[in-house]
Amino acid sequence: MKPGLVSVTFRQLPPERVVKLCVKSGLQAIEWGGDVHVPPGEPGLASRVGEMTREAGLSIAAYGSYHRLGGPSGPSFGEVLSSAVVLGAPAIRVWAGNRGSAETGKAGWKAVAEDALRCADLAGEKGISICYEFHAGTLTDTTESALALLAETEHPFIRSLWQPPHGKSPEECAASLRAILPRLHHVHVFHWWPDPGHRRTLAEGRGRWEAYVAELRSASKDADLLLEFVRDDDPLVLPDDAQTLRDILALSGG
Repeated sequence: MKPGLVSVTFRQLPPERVVKLCVKSGLQAIEWGGDVHVPPGEPGLASRVGEMTREAGLSIAAYGSYHRLGGPSGPSFGEVLSSAVVLGAPAIRVWAGNRGSAETGKAGWKAVAEDALRCADLAGEKGISICYEFHAGTLTDTTESALALLAETEHPFIRSLWQPPHGKSPEECAASLRAILPRLHHVHVFHWWPDPGHRRTLAEGRGRWEAYVAELRSASKDADLLLEFVRDDDPLVLPDDAQTLRDILALSGG
């Protein structure tokens, strides 16, 4: 398991600064965001960012796209895939629709599932997986709905991300992670309590994350753990959060 960063944590910084921050903080991987840092349709930029990442000794965990499955909005998946290939990303984050699972009818579920399988076929030809964002306002807004979508889209190149569901107890979050483990690609790491409006240091949530990492270790799951957002969006907070994450990984045996 590699400690790393989701680049959208610092949308205000250029890619060069993001890379330097990761190196300085002892992180090893980056999920590059497709909204600011590596927009689809700019292969030259994707190539430069990929090269600078690897030259710094960092790996690319994924391409964090904002492609919405089952909908006409946003860049085409072809552009997203092309950028991921040039970047050198092994996986592409995608969003399971644009409405919550309870608000989406059968037709909406079908559209998302069919689009997911189509995109996975295309990405799979390049050896790249697509990974559902585990997020509110999509068909993966609960553990149960995420599992239902994964079951509906069995495919060797379809995986899932995971992050702690907001407002849930540590036990509920650990159970959620265990359920997703068979299809898990990587994890977004943060401590927001009691809701996203209260971003705290990772040290304040250390006990929770020690439990989550223990779940990964017990399942022998080699998933990257990527810090996503920090208190006050302040780059100066990153080294401490990174140290906490690295300490948790060292304590758990790796």
